[in-house]
Amino acid sequence: MRNFLMFAEVVVAFLLIMVVVLQSSKSAGMGGAVSGAADSVFGGKARGIDGLLSKCTIVLGIIFAILSLFLGIYLNQY
Repeated sequence: MRNFLMFAEVVVAFLLIMVVVLQSSKSAGMGGAVSGAADSVFGGKARGIDGLLSKCTIVLGIIFAILSLFLGIYLNQY
């Protein structure tokens, strides 16, 4: 079980890195980060490959966090 969790963690981490690297840059600097967040909060939607990569990033991040928790719990039992 431990080996499977560790392997899954490495695979998900690699996929997460690849998805983040493939995303296009939205802005330059902190000013763009604030306006980009406002766009997403007030209904701006990313279309096409950017939207897909964004959703994949969220899903892989959640999976990575859950795997990390399970792996930490499993390794602390012994």
